[in-house]
Amino acid sequence: MNETIAQLHERRSARAYTDEPVSAADERAILEAACQAPTAGNQQLYSIVVVRDQAEKDELAVTCDNQPFIATAPLVLVFCVDVRRWHQAFLAADAVPREPGVGDFLLALEDTAIAAQNAVVAAHSLGLGSCYIGDILERREEQARILGCPRYVVPAVMLVIGHPTEGQLRRVKPVRLPLEDIVFENRYETRDADRLLEDLRPKAPASRDLADWACAFCERKWNSDFSREMTRSAAAILADFATEAS
Repeated sequence: MNETIAQLHERRSARAYTDEPVSAADERAILEAACQAPTAGNQQLYSIVVVRDQAEKDELAVTCDNQPFIATAPLVLVFCVDVRRWHQAFLAADAVPREPGVGDFLLALEDTAIAAQNAVVAAHSLGLGSCYIGDILERREEQARILGCPRYVVPAVMLVIGHPTEGQLRRVKPVRLPLEDIVFENRYETRDADRLLEDLRPKAPASRDLADWACAFCERKWNSDFSREMTRSAAAILADFATEAS
């Protein structure tokens, strides 16, 4: 296993950081690595907001499902879907572009997530910890207000980065599913209910009944208030793009 693959295996989320700031050199290296990510048509359909203002961090911590560690993270990056840049540039060139639609949003979302993952890998290689904050997709109206995002710019991925505490360094990475439960050849494999449940066994505590654990996990994650709000928020984003394209 080479060093890059080894680091991908060992990397895990860190949610507590020391007081040591992320150096300017490391921050720039992370951002430059993010911008070297694969991108559709070399368009780079994203923008990155570096959140330095403490009041803004505090507000993001509340709107992202009340997670205080966001407010204390040394480096907070919000990766935004940005189809506005190209649309406005086309107008400036006296082109006649159509209005952005759902397809543009989804393509830009891929660009945005790929860039964010480059940043995660770069941070880990520098000895820094990071954590994705999926809750940035909740409460879209408030997130856009906080970050000053105009139409066609959508906060989609947030990363918090810093030097992990000793406790975080000792954390054991949660187990991933084996390849045979994730990787199929040529066509998707539809499995029966019992097999699907059994596939989840590696993620369940050994002391718990598998079905009971799955039911509890369903309530904690799938049926949670934050999950329902994320669905509402995402639907609103898509509806906005669909309306503009019609």
